[in-house]
Amino acid sequence: MTETLLDVKGMNCPLPVLKANRLLRGMAPGRRLRVLATDRAAVGDFQAFCRETGHALLAYSEEAGVFSFVIRRRADDPDKKG
Repeated sequence: MTETLLDVKGMNCPLPVLKANRLLRGMAPGRRLRVLATDRAAVGDFQAFCRETGHALLAYSEEAGVFSFVIRRRADDPDKKG
């Protein structure tokens, strides 16, 4: 499955989560977003963001000071009235 890549290295809280949220809103349900960040606070921020929004944090890792997060967009948008 292909992923969309968002590189927010060098940006500090709350910008990585805000930029990821904006991008996820435009993605189709079930699509994956990989975020690359250097802000150590992003680990807790993305965990809380996914818990609160219903997106799935599939994986995260750290290598040489760069954090990688894989997020799957939630299946439906609870903000939209159907």
